[in-house]
Amino acid sequence: MASEMEPEVQAIDRSLLECSAEEIAGKWLQATDLTREVYQHLAHCVPKIYCRGPNPFPQKEDTLAQHVLLGPMEWYICGEDPALGFPKLEQANKPSHLCGRVFKVGEPTYSCRDCAVDPTCVLCMECFLGSIHRDHRYRMTTSGGGGFCDCGDTEAWKEGPYCQKHKLSSSEVVEEEDPLVHLSEDVIARTYNIFAIMFRYAVDILTWEKESELPDDLEVAEKSDTYYCMLFNDEVHTYEQVIYTLQKAVNCTQKEAIGFATTVDRDGRRSVRYGDFQYCDQAKTVIVRNTSRQTKPLKVQVMHSSVAAHQNFGLKALSWLGSVIGYSDGLRRILCQVGLQEGPDGENSSLVDRLMLNDSKLWKGARSVYHQLFMSSLLMDLKYKKLFAVRFAKNYRQLQRDFMEDDHERAVSVTALSVQFFTAPTLARMLITEENLMTVIIKAFMDHLKHRDAQGRFQFERYTALQAFKFRRVQSLILDLKYVLISKPTEWSEELRQKFLQGFDAFLELLKCMQGMDPITRQVGQHIEMEPEWEAAFTLQMKLTHVISMVQDWCALDEKVLIEAYKKCLTVLTQCHGGFTDGEQPITLSICGHSVETIRYCVSQEKVSIHLPISRLLAGLHVLLSKSEVAYKFPELLPLSELSPPMLIEHPLRCLVLCAQVHAGMWRRNGFSLVNQIYYYHNVKCRREMFDKDILMLQTGVSMMDPNHFLMILLSRFELYQVFSTPDYGKRFSSEVTHKDVVQQNNTLIEEMLYLIIMLVGERFSPGVGQVGPAEEIRREIIHQLSIKPMAHSELVKSLPEDENKETGMESVIETVAHFKKPGLTGRGMYELKPECAREFNLYFYHFSRAEQSKAEEAQRKLKRENKEDTALPPPALPPFCPLFASLVNILQSDVMLYIMGTILQWAVEHHGSAWSESMLQRVLHLIGMALQEEKHHLENAVEGHVQTFAFTQKISKPGDAPNNSPSILAMLETLQNAPSLEVHKDMIRWLLKMFNTIKKIRESSSSSPVAEAEGTILEESSRDKDKAERKRKAEIARLRREKIMAQMSEMQRHFIDENKELFQQTIELDASVSAAPDNSPPVSDTALTALGPAQTQVPEPRQFVTCILCQEEQEVTVESRAMVLAAFVQRSTVLSKDRTKVIENPEKYDPLFMHPDLSCGTHTGSCGHAMHAHCWQRYFDSVQAKEQRRQQRLRLHTSYDVENGEFLCPLCECLSNTVIPLLLPPRSALSRRLNFSEQPDLTQWTRTITQQIKVTQMLRKDGSAAADTPSSEDTEDMNIIPIPEGFRPDFYPRNPYSDSIKEMLTTFGTATFKVGLKVHPNEGDPRVPTMCWGTCAYTIQSIERILSDEEKPVFGPLPCRLDDCLRSLTRFAAAHWTVTLLPVVQGHFCKLFASLVPNDSYEDLPCILDVDMFHLLVGLVLAFPALQCQDFSGSSLATGDLHIFHLVTMAHIVQILLTSCTEENGMDQENPTGEEELAILSLHKTLHQYTGSALEEAPSGWHLWRSVRAGIMPFLKCSALFFHYLNGVPAPPDLQVSGTSHFEHLCNYLSLPTNLIRLFQENSNIMNSLIESWCQNSEVKRYLSGERGAISYPRGANKLIDLPEDYSSLINQASNFSCPKSGGDKSRAPTLCLVCGSLLCSQSYCCQAELEGEDVGACTAHTYSCGSGAGIFLRVRECQVLFLAGKTKGCFYSPPYLDDYGETDQGLRRGNPLHLCQERFRKIQKLWQQHSITEEIGHAQEANQTLVGIDWQHL
Repeated sequence: MASEMEPEVQAIDRSLLECSAEEIAGKWLQATDLTREVYQHLAHCVPKIYCRGPNPFPQKEDTLAQHVLLGPMEWYICGEDPALGFPKLEQANKPSHLCGRVFKVGEPTYSCRDCAVDPTCVLCMECFLGSIHRDHRYRMTTSGGGGFCDCGDTEAWKEGPYCQKHKLSSSEVVEEEDPLVHLSEDVIARTYNIFAIMFRYAVDILTWEKESELPDDLEVAEKSDTYYCMLFNDEVHTYEQVIYTLQKAVNCTQKEAIGFATTVDRDGRRSVRYGDFQYCDQAKTVIVRNTSRQTKPLKVQVMHSSVAAHQNFGLKALSWLGSVIGYSDGLRRILCQVGLQEGPDGENSSLVDRLMLNDSKLWKGARSVYHQLFMSSLLMDLKYKKLFAVRFAKNYRQLQRDFMEDDHERAVSVTALSVQFFTAPTLARMLITEENLMTVIIKAFMDHLKHRDAQGRFQFERYTALQAFKFRRVQSLILDLKYVLISKPTEWSEELRQKFLQGFDAFLELLKCMQGMDPITRQVGQHIEMEPEWEAAFTLQMKLTHVISMVQDWCALDEKVLIEAYKKCLTVLTQCHGGFTDGEQPITLSICGHSVETIRYCVSQEKVSIHLPISRLLAGLHVLLSKSEVAYKFPELLPLSELSPPMLIEHPLRCLVLCAQVHAGMWRRNGFSLVNQIYYYHNVKCRREMFDKDILMLQTGVSMMDPNHFLMILLSRFELYQVFSTPDYGKRFSSEVTHKDVVQQNNTLIEEMLYLIIMLVGERFSPGVGQVGPAEEIRREIIHQLSIKPMAHSELVKSLPEDENKETGMESVIETVAHFKKPGLTGRGMYELKPECAREFNLYFYHFSRAEQSKAEEAQRKLKRENKEDTALPPPALPPFCPLFASLVNILQSDVMLYIMGTILQWAVEHHGSAWSESMLQRVLHLIGMALQEEKHHLENAVEGHVQTFAFTQKISKPGDAPNNSPSILAMLETLQNAPSLEVHKDMIRWLLKMFNTIKKIRESSSSSPVAEAEGTILEESSRDKDKAERKRKAEIARLRREKIMAQMSEMQRHFIDENKELFQQTIELDASVSAAPDNSPPVSDTALTALGPAQTQVPEPRQFVTCILCQEEQEVTVESRAMVLAAFVQRSTVLSKDRTKVIENPEKYDPLFMHPDLSCGTHTGSCGHAMHAHCWQRYFDSVQAKEQRRQQRLRLHTSYDVENGEFLCPLCECLSNTVIPLLLPPRSALSRRLNFSEQPDLTQWTRTITQQIKVTQMLRKDGSAAADTPSSEDTEDMNIIPIPEGFRPDFYPRNPYSDSIKEMLTTFGTATFKVGLKVHPNEGDPRVPTMCWGTCAYTIQSIERILSDEEKPVFGPLPCRLDDCLRSLTRFAAAHWTVTLLPVVQGHFCKLFASLVPNDSYEDLPCILDVDMFHLLVGLVLAFPALQCQDFSGSSLATGDLHIFHLVTMAHIVQILLTSCTEENGMDQENPTGEEELAILSLHKTLHQYTGSALEEAPSGWHLWRSVRAGIMPFLKCSALFFHYLNGVPAPPDLQVSGTSHFEHLCNYLSLPTNLIRLFQENSNIMNSLIESWCQNSEVKRYLSGERGAISYPRGANKLIDLPEDYSSLINQASNFSCPKSGGDKSRAPTLCLVCGSLLCSQSYCCQAELEGEDVGACTAHTYSCGSGAGIFLRVRECQVLFLAGKTKGCFYSPPYLDDYGETDQGLRRGNPLHLCQERFRKIQKLWQQHSITEEIGHAQEANQTLVGIDWQHL
């Protein structure tokens, strides 16, 4: 199909390419009917350019369109070549002061918390960095796209509206000049013409609804039968559904379907099939049929290709208009005029209106294009922004209706533009006064909540999914209302007042529908069957909370408005209470001679609702009357006298009683919905406009009525009136044991009621209730939060209420009440309460939950005990009430209150079993304390001549009246002080009595007549002294007793040790052998310690005993015993790699014998060091496997380990493992026959002997294979030619000394290493197994040496136990592994390895000396050597061989270093001394120079060379020292165990090397010269020296993670510019940074999935395989999260190294505080990586947190 299309496309191109833009423009200038001309041109050309085939070619289409269609228009506008014309316009234009940059998805935005008018005012990164706000408190967030930078908008910032780039120069004054003055008349006319035509064309074609025909003036005569099947985006179907459907409908591959789905999701539509009508229609039917089962079907249209073409060009035209107006403000102004000009059809016919009203019919791509255009035109031109805002407000209700029906997110709806107008203060005010916007929004809101009950209240019963969806949409209207109210007016015009009050009326209507919604009735008998819907109502309440607060703030700003609003609110409340008394009988209550009329109402029997917004709004306004002093200035204007306090308090009181009864457990059968409602009622998100306002309303009511009456109503509503009005309640109950739970309930209710009274009197920290400022309120909140426990900044912010600007006001006061403690490596910074603030602690603070209250009490008492104070927590001193609320305090001294207190105290004195509780008593004591504090305050601030009305002390010292003569409250307190059962409250009672005396003294000194001192005080003083003395005596006795016991114990211990001396000796020795640390190994004489060679220090091998962690049996490690093993984890690693790009093409054929020095991929073994019997482990592993099979049948969840790959968790520490290493004795001592001949061959002899032995074995092997074919005589003659060296017995096969179980374990671990290291199937007979074992030994040692060097630790410093055990077992295992391998195989490896140093003709493909990692070579040679040596009976020992091999490799390494060391000039040469080392190395360099044919550069100086050789060889020497230490068990010399100087000399001595390494060459010159020559003659060496290839130079640099920027926002910025590499320039949704190599990846998206081992995986997982051979560390930039991945199924999130100023991480960037890099935490992540602990870290995380296991890590 495509091939036929190609030439046709080409042909058309030619006819189009011949058009000249200039000629067409010229033609148009002459035209009489310009519109017709342009339309004809478009009708002819557009279908030829766009939509020519099944797949779009956007680049080609756009260049053609620019040439043929847009070019002529640009010529027409400029009247000359646009390349000249536009720059001229640009020069004449004054640069805009507005930035107007439209944000991309994920771009960082900044808001200044000090200067922004509201949180929607943001800056782009560039403007922010150039503004004054970068030194203020700011928030950083990532944009969701849309929205633009507010730099230059003076209304958005309190100060610093301009950054340096957009600053006004001093001469300019901001005056509105007409931008058209810069343009000539004819340019204006021509632009107007073209803009009018093109804008109309674009709007017409985008809002065109017919699918197969065009508007008449665009129709062409001949039409082809080419159609598109166009699929549209919706928010109902998932990616998977769409992909599946497409595969069926247009039978494409999954990859193509994913491509289609991605484009549909991004652009809103995509053609999925191209062809004739029927072909496309058939696809449509399939798609519709397949997606209409559960939900509405996907939207599909069969559209004629010319319609699609014109729509594509329509979009192009809109973006073209956007770019043209960028050249000049004049052009922008013209476009705005065109857009807002009324069309022929009157109302709503302007182009802008048409686009807005068709918004929900357009697809995503079209919407975003025209929204962008509006932003760059209408919103950037202040004059037209106003006009646009008016159009928007006029169409507001219709736009919102469309939005409700539309299913796209708000971000792509035109309604989202509301934030651009409504938050600009002047625009918002204008819209309120002119368009009555406030009322419009609220009415639009009410339109959509249709469900009401009989009383007209909202009903959210059983929401359907669709209604819930709409309800979510409706909430955006509340957001708009919030925007309108967010900036408060400073001066009010009459009109604004009037319109605001109209809006207020509408708002009251809304609240009236909420008053009393969702009423509930107590379930008695059986549990509620269906949980009622409660969330919708609370969601509404939560969303409205800020709006309610803001409405009150507006009212507070103008006295007239406040008075009017108060009256309106009161009227509505009275209507709501219209039927206040009908149906409910009035009753009369009387206690203590007071009586009151009220109605009979039981919360536990009637309906009750938590939602009372109107009462609460009235309470808020009432407080404002007091705060703004309107109540005192114009009392005549206020209806205060008409208020009926009982009516005001009725509903809030019911609500508080409901809470009390829920706490008392009376509503248990109502299920969780009620518990949740109560929770939110008190929760910080809602309480400001719920619970707090209910308390205020009660305070308002009480301040206007007789406190005795109030208390009786309170008792009646709490259903406690009977309890207190029947005399002997307490006695009666203690005699009847029945009704346990009724008593319990009553007790709780009494406690709750007392608590409520405490709150009513004590909560006076709201400005307007008490005489306080707003800062004191927040200060008190913080003190009480911190008195529970020290808190991190974010916790504290969460527990404080936010205002509409997301501010809590905490920063202003936190310094005064708390100290900040910085965090360590983990954890976060904490605020701790300053000790002097503890005085203000109130145990009954009204925002404490039950749990918080008990925690706080505990914490505060503990503090007091620590400071040796008494533990009373008395009520703190309180600020005075405002005059309007002043009468509240009288409740404390009212008769009913005193009666209640007296009754409870009496119960306590008589101690009636269960009829009272300690909490009740505690609350009464607190109330008495409050009353005493109050009286003291009154006395201290008394004014002369005023009568003191508050006389609590006198009332509590009077006994009760006859007939029952109850004792006075004071007397009862004194009785209780000595009650033994009330130890806890003793301090509090003592405090009260002391306070009482203080007040008495004040009263006496103020009154003239002296009153006799009450006996009570004397009594109290004496009893208190007695009490103190008694306590002291007891404490002393206890102390003496403790000391005596301690002395006895230590005596017994001493005896025991003396008697069991030998036992203790043994344990000490045992410890020594187990940890085998060099310090306490058996003593060695002080001679120098040597690790290898004939002079090796002989150390008696300590016996090793190990306990199995599974069966707890102890066993000695010997050669014949059952095997003991350590759990181990083998993994591939690129941590040391110098070249990550290398991949093994074919692992089945790859030979790992030689390791390249770039260490591109090694095999690392780690272990947790826990030992078990091999058979115990086998049993354990089998059970894990069996369990796994069972689990798979039950539920297909991942575990954190993959059993199929042999993984398991260490049974003790749950560390991830995948194999086991056997524990062995040093294998050399087990194998070597100690023939200590004095005469050992030197290097030259030894090399010759070995070469001969190699030849013999090779001949024999060749012979063996040949003999099997044809035994011929020549071969035997050949044999005779090569003399067999004396004492060499090639036919000898040594006996394997190990027990079967050890042999089995040697094979097990060997095979595991082979399988993991090469990623192949296990095969224990494979000849590559031994090389992999030696490789992992060498690589692990190298990586540990690297870590030690990086941390500058000594090579034999104290290693962690598990590392030490792991290295020891690994080295010994590698040394013993050859015993379970075929001898010829190991010998073959040895021959080949040896041949790389000592040339041998039989090998062709050996790597050159530059391409061999010498330490790997050394380990391989040393460990393979015994296979050859075991057949050698000539007396040359194993140790000699080790030494010679080591010397050979060391010399090869020196040559390697010299060949690759870069010669840097050094001016200091002259002064450097030339010792023997320098001279020797110079001569060696000369030799090399000579052998390489003078290709090696001249040496700079001996000193310099010697320095680079020493530096280059250090890592090799350290690795070798570790290797031989673990191989031969020689303890390390003490000098190597301390850090400090360079250990070069000590290392040389330990490894029996001369300190002048070059002496090796000199001593063995006869053989070395020929070897050096053969190394240098290699062609690769020559290529390197001539610069044709590179090589690794030494010492290899350390690999580190990439450098991260200090400020996190630069990372966000970098990521926001990163577009997905696969889907042409689309912004990546989850950009993720690899911390190992610094690549940015597009994670978690279909577009960048790659195939890996036949499975689709996400970009990160694929990257771990190429970059980290399976393990990876990533930073998810948008979430600020570190991601660890290992393999396909393992991953976890780790805390990021970025902290804010409060020492906290911000995962998910929710808080938006500026983040900075914390070096220590980053180093910690780096250390995890270097130690190969990533996989282990993931394992631990997944075990600890099961939710991590369920995540599909492979898709990230």
